Amino acid sequence: MKTQSIIKKNSATFLQLNPTFQKIIFGILTVLCLTGFISPPMGLLLGLVVANLSGHPFLELNNKATSILLQVSVIGLGFGMNVNSALSAGKEGFIFTVASIFSTLILGYFIGKWFKIEKKTAHLISCGTAICGGSAIAAIAPVIKSDEKQTSVALGVIFILNSIALFLFPVIGHWLDLSQQEFGLWCAIAIHDTSSVVGAANKYGPEALQMATTVKLARALWIIPVALITAVSFKNKSSKVKIPYFIGLFILAMLLNTYVPQTALVGPGLVALAKIGLTLTLFLIGAGLNFNVLKSVGLKPLFQGILLWVFIGTAALLSIIYFN
Repeated sequence: MKTQSIIKKNSATFLQLNPTFQKIIFGILTVLCLTGFISPPMGLLLGLVVANLSGHPFLELNNKATSILLQVSVIGLGFGMNVNSALSAGKEGFIFTVASIFSTLILGYFIGKWFKIEKKTAHLISCGTAICGGSAIAAIAPVIKSDEKQTSVALGVIFILNSIALFLFPVIGHWLDLSQQEFGLWCAIAIHDTSSVVGAANKYGPEALQMATTVKLARALWIIPVALITAVSFKNKSSKVKIPYFIGLFILAMLLNTYVPQTALVGPGLVALAKIGLTLTLFLIGAGLNFNVLKSVGLKPLFQGILLWVFIGTAALLSIIYFN
């Protein structure tokens, strides 16, 4: 996850508090998120309130903090998962993953041309929607050598829609009476960022969480082939691809939980800490999102993001309901 410069440039708040009061308010809400009584969606909501009322006093540190916290939290969740169940989930989600990634990238290309959106911006939005949100954009941006504005607009679009998904998807899932397995697979495909995928699935149930986390992390590995294809299509052979190595540690945590009985002594505690870490991650993400971001990203890129999101969400849901 990356905090975009567009957010930093649009940090006006409703309450003009001095830095000391900003830090006090921010500190109180941070501690509240650490208590374990706040759910991940509520953490995001508190962050949004902070961003738009009092402001984030440590915004320059948000980028690093959210990235590290998310990765550590995902690794911690691995101590509550079984390898055999994860492999089953991964197999079930493979076909959906391949079909949804490439259909989204192709559709994103044509929507970008139709709306006359700058090519690099359109491609970044497509990659963020197709794979894993801000992480995919952060990996693809140096490959296509996008400038600051192009990267910022793509991240702004993805984060806005990602925040909405965290609240919207569980409501739709319950309304349609989706099973935990169905919901976990759906949100892993149709919600952009890993943080919101895990947050929504955790709210839905433990089976949904295992399915969603496994499929989403397997999906994140597609950053590598997509980045290589991107390098060829943009005729850029010199760029390095950023590999999400923390997924290997997540797999190691699952292996320990499955095959090392002693892990049961610490596993539940680590999972509980991971869920608190996820809540704090979403709080920090929300604290970096100001309403002015919506105005800054522009209507055309936002419409592209919405159309792609509706496409991937609807197609995945229909496939899961009728063909799974």
